[in-house]
Amino acid sequence: MSNTATGPGSKLPGIGISIFASMSQKAKAASALNLAIGCPDFSPPKALQESLKSHLDQGHNQYAPMPGLLRLRQKIAAKTLYSYAVEIDPETEVTLTAGATEALFVAITCLIRPGDEVIIFDPAFDCYAPPTQLAGGIPVHLPLSPPDYKPDWSALRAALTPRTRLIILNTPHNPCGSLMDTQDFAQLEAIVEGTDIYLICDEVYEHIVFDGHRHLSMLQYPALRQRAFVMSSFGKTYHATGWKMGYCVAPPELTRQVRLIHQFVTFCVSTPVQHAIADQLDDHRHCDELPAFYQRKRDHFRQALKGSRFNILPCHGSYFQLLDYSAISDAPDTEFADQLITRHGLAAIPVSAFYADGTDHKVLRFCFAKGDETLSRAGEILCAI
Repeated sequence: MSNTATGPGSKLPGIGISIFASMSQKAKAASALNLAIGCPDFSPPKALQESLKSHLDQGHNQYAPMPGLLRLRQKIAAKTLYSYAVEIDPETEVTLTAGATEALFVAITCLIRPGDEVIIFDPAFDCYAPPTQLAGGIPVHLPLSPPDYKPDWSALRAALTPRTRLIILNTPHNPCGSLMDTQDFAQLEAIVEGTDIYLICDEVYEHIVFDGHRHLSMLQYPALRQRAFVMSSFGKTYHATGWKMGYCVAPPELTRQVRLIHQFVTFCVSTPVQHAIADQLDDHRHCDELPAFYQRKRDHFRQALKGSRFNILPCHGSYFQLLDYSAISDAPDTEFADQLITRHGLAAIPVSAFYADGTDHKVLRFCFAKGDETLSRAGEILCAI
């Protein structure tokens, strides 16, 4: 008998390094301007940084309670009431997680059994399908199409089967910048009424909306809320993606299931960061000012693109701008994105990477959570193509 280990084989066959890591590696190798990775190149608010330092000095460096500091969960409940006029129970409906990514993983894992179907609207963030597959579920992909990237609710209705267990939504949408509106939520409510289907709503860009629009949370719709996990991210709100601080709001029974798995994934998340964020949540000015802050950046980038041959697609939320390059090249978006790095020194994400079947609309995603000088330089590069 051979003693040579051959390895267990992959539970995620066909999935390699993420497109974000791949494009960032290429950008670094080429010393290219990186608008591919979805994170700010500026610091969190000074008051938040000082608060974190204070809690480190105070010795808040040991394990927090598994669901998160009660003080922070209470502040989240108050923030939810302020933002959406919705009351949630901080003890039974809020769980702090290692970013929204962990919240998504544990929610999907606690729900999905082998053979269950999970409906995902593509283009989709890459953290939806892998946990589904790991749990033995079957991702069912429905397309969103440019320029508005809105769900086709009749297609969703047709896709439902007795095995449909979960529908995953994302608003404001990454990478498309689209928003769900009252009509969308009404359609969804009618579709799931009388079923045992659960919902996940990824709302990590909740405070980054533009042009007078307001983010509508699934928490505002009682018939949906009772079957939903809603994810948020302090990393996005406070320009601190590396702090990996998110949370999940769900009804008590669903929260119990989330916590059963959360305790064996991370148990708890960073104690001093939780304290620092709790200190800031009484002051709503940061969240209230965030739409205007990022709209200025979006508009600066779009203005820098005037005179280019790119078609600027609508962006109503998130910090991503999609550009259609079909008037410039017939090359696949993966090839065009590589050329953009090697020939022009600018990195972006090909949107086909967000489609399970690689659908290519000749569109690239650019992150505008960057300094004005960086955005101006990116505009110069793109206008010269």
